[in-house]
This record gives sequence, C-alpha cells and structure tokens, in this order.
Amino acid sequence: MTSKEQLLKQYMIYLHVERGLSENTRQAYERDLRQLIIFLTQRGTDFTGCEANDLFLFLLQWRDNGKSPRSIARCNATLRGFFAFLLDEGRRNDNPSTYLVTPKLNQALPKVLSEATMDKLLRAGEKSDLALRDLAMLEVLYSSGLRVSELVGLRLSDVSLDVGYVRCLGKGNKERIIPLGDPAVRAVKAYLNSLRRRLCGKRESDILFLNVHGRPLTRQGIVYILKKWGKTHNVERTISPHMFRHSFATHLLDHGADLRSVQEMLGHVDISTTQIYTHLTRTRLLDVFRKSHPRAE
Repeated sequence: MTSKEQLLKQYMIYLHVERGLSENTRQAYERDLRQLIIFLTQRGTDFTGCEANDLFLFLLQWRDNGKSPRSIARCNATLRGFFAFLLDEGRRNDNPSTYLVTPKLNQALPKVLSEATMDKLLRAGEKSDLALRDLAMLEVLYSSGLRVSELVGLRLSDVSLDVGYVRCLGKGNKERIIPLGDPAVRAVKAYLNSLRRRLCGKRESDILFLNVHGRPLTRQGIVYILKKWGKTHNVERTISPHMFRHSFATHLLDHGADLRSVQEMLGHVDISTTQIYTHLTRTRLLDVFRKSHPRAE
C-alpha cells in the first residue's frame, strides 16, 4: 500500500472512530481526496509535499469543470479537515488549506409538502399487507422527522408504543428521543400485529421495517416505496424521505413550536441549521399575504 493510500485509510478510520461521521459522508470525503491524489500526482507532488497554491488550483479546476458551489464548499471542508489531521499527526509542519476560500452559497429552501398533501398521503385507503408497512413508515417519518438512514436502522426496542416515542442514533452516534403521535403509534401497531411476523418468517431480526424477503429495508427501497406511494395517491410531485423531514419541521413551526425544540427533535448540532425552516415559514406567510391581502400590491 502506497503512503498516499495509507494516509487516506488512516483518515477514514479517524472520521469513523473519532468523529463518528456517517458512511455516506466518509465516502464523499474519500471521493474528494482521491481526486486530489490524481491532481497532485499530475503536478509531481503528494499530500505531504503540496502547497497552498496546489489546493487553490485544485478547487479552481473543480469550478472550471462545472462543479456546483455546494460541491466546491464540501471539497473545501474536506481539504481543511484532512490537512488539519495531517498536521496533528505530525505528517506535515503546516496546513496549506488554511487560507482556502469557501464560495458563497445561495441556500436553497427545502422542499416541503403542504398539510393537505400530507393528509392525502397518510389517508389509509389501501388495505393490502404491504400498505400496512408503508403507511407505518410514512407515519413514523412525518411524526418524528427522522432521516432515512435513521429509519432503516430502527430496531423493535427503539420504539415504545405504550409511551409513544422513538429513540434513534443520529449523526455522530448521538441519541435522541422523539415523541410519536397517535396515528403513527396505531399504524406501527397494525404493522407489527400482522404483516411483520409474516415478513420475518423463520428469520431472526430485530429491525423494525423489513422487505418482502424478511431483510431490513434499504434507503433505496424506501425511496422507491415513497415514489410508488405518491403515484398511487395521485400526488403530482415526486416525494422523498427528506421531504417528510422538512415537512415535519415546517409544520411544527407553523403551529407554534419553538425553534429549540425542533432543533432537538431533528438532531441538529447547530441551531442555524434549523433556522432555514423559519425562513421557509416566513416565505410562505409572505405568499399568503400577497395572495390574500387587499392592499398587498
């Protein structure tokens, strides 16, 4: 294994063990750094010998190749974290990423389903077996605001139907407990009392949501189910798991929830991440005002 590969492997272990970053985030960082390896090799240098100008030119190449400001900002963060790691590990005497500039991002507002659309989706019209599972998943997503990665990892012991809460491990392996509404509790009970036992069959599994083979549902499986569910219920736009999370937060704030509580339920470390939903609710209120007030224009 080359020294470049060794350093990359050590950093990935550090991100997993010390930082507790998710697999998806680690894979994104690794892709960025592997592209940097190719770039630096072409310039006749490597991680331990490159200079600040090399990194500037690397990001400039990303821009010229049409990478979005968000991708460039993530790569910038990748470089800063990696070279800080090399400095701490004594593999460098300086950090060439110190003066890198992150491009300004126009923060896109999250895509949210209206309350009427959400009610349409959660109306239990279908009576098929798999519909019991799918409805239970949708109710849990909307009631808790879980990420799809958190939903697929839910175990039977993580859901307390008597008390009405769900427990999950979020980013950085941080545990949080979120209330479940009565519709979600009823939907999960209906799924557990009939379909799940049949899906499980002779297999032993403590994962809550299973596929038709009795194995844990994957992220891709849930994305497919939501798209199909949206078409079945005549929802014009394509729905995704994260739209349920965005809708959860936005509808809570619309009905008077305080920002700190929403932050805690979403598992955001920084409240500024949660504040985007206040921008969204203000935008929606302005739209309502302009459409409804006789002297809005």
